[in-house]
Amino acid sequence: MALLENFAGFLWGWFLIIILLGTGVFLTIRLKGIQFRYFGRIFKNIKKSMKKTDGVSGFGALCAALGSQVGTGNLVGVASALVSGGPGAIFWMWITALVGMCTNFCEVVLGQVYRDKDKDGTFAGGPSYYISKGLKCKPLAAAYTLFVVLGIGVVYVMLQSNSVVSAVRGMTDAIPAVVVGLFLMVLTALVIFGGMKRLADFASFVVPFMSIAYLLVAMVILAINIKSMPAVVALIFKSAFSFKAVGGGIIGHTIKNAIRYGVARGLFSNDAGNGTAAALHSTANVKHPFAQGLSGMLGVFVDTVIVCSSTAFIILSTGALDSGKEGIELTQYALSSVMGKSGGMLILVAMFLFGFTSLLADIQIGEINLGWICARNKKVITAYRVLACVLVIVSAVIPTATLWTLVDILTAFMVLVNVIPLIALSGKVKDVANDYEKQIFDGVEEPVWDMEKM
Repeated sequence: MALLENFAGFLWGWFLIIILLGTGVFLTIRLKGIQFRYFGRIFKNIKKSMKKTDGVSGFGALCAALGSQVGTGNLVGVASALVSGGPGAIFWMWITALVGMCTNFCEVVLGQVYRDKDKDGTFAGGPSYYISKGLKCKPLAAAYTLFVVLGIGVVYVMLQSNSVVSAVRGMTDAIPAVVVGLFLMVLTALVIFGGMKRLADFASFVVPFMSIAYLLVAMVILAINIKSMPAVVALIFKSAFSFKAVGGGIIGHTIKNAIRYGVARGLFSNDAGNGTAAALHSTANVKHPFAQGLSGMLGVFVDTVIVCSSTAFIILSTGALDSGKEGIELTQYALSSVMGKSGGMLILVAMFLFGFTSLLADIQIGEINLGWICARNKKVITAYRVLACVLVIVSAVIPTATLWTLVDILTAFMVLVNVIPLIALSGKVKDVANDYEKQIFDGVEEPVWDMEKM
């Protein structure tokens, strides 16, 4: 285990962080800060994406992607980042999100442009598709797909299940972990065997509800601790650039860990850079890739800048970070310190909904990428769904630390492969953006992309 932890630490050293943030900065410059120029239009685009259409709507795909993004990372990931990287890690999560909005935009646009359409009218896309069709490099696409199936489709799925079980066990030891796992498995099976349409419909109902409910609870907590908020914000910025080591460590230890865990946990939460959200957004039946790209940017913003920040502010404003607790138990402790036992129950409900929707979305991502390998063979897909259900139970009794280490390693591999097509195909993304902007300038209310322009 120590060997794996050291390897994960090596991968998430300065090299990978520079690659991830550097790619985001490069894309931001090439697209002239598109996440800032079109920020206002992001919200206007949502109303149009809600229109009923054949297959999966733009809003449905967004909610499915948010189901993956707004999940364990917002509750467990933030707590992990604070414990391992200190308050400064939150600042680097914000930076990851701001440049990640542009990165995710490019991923979603490419996922829309280079996708396949099945006989039943559904779409499938993502990095595996834009690497093989855009870069015309199937070996690289195969490598990425393998990392995603193992990472998102297996390890992420196990982590989501493990976190839900841990949340339940954190409130009561009366229910065995295996029993919670079995209950979660039954619910999972009911949704995933219905396909992407059922997942999108389910996510369209649950994700907005759970996000708004959690934010309302966060606002109450922050209102109660409003006097401490200026000090909390100051602490985040101060810790983000502090070279003073905590506990007498070497010089630079604090800022290094703040960046390392802020970027790593930020990426785990918002998926900007590993390409996985693009697989879900590629299923949307929209008129122009740019429009769904805007939805992709919104997903990153909501996930990290709004929801993750809310969790961080709750933990820091209540002083819970000094409690010695970790993971979901730290978040539960923070709310319980203000709201009593009901606070812990609220986190339990939130963790169940967040973890469950993330679990479903991760299985779908694994399924989409596995489909690329096996040409969407129905027997293979069914076998994977059965395996995913088994993993839900197995992961209930696996140590959380082991899963986090595996998540870091496989996510690093996904990022290293995915940044290559993002940079190489950024010209295509620019063409899509120029086409959309030209139609808007010409007075077209809802631009349409000509697929022959591929």
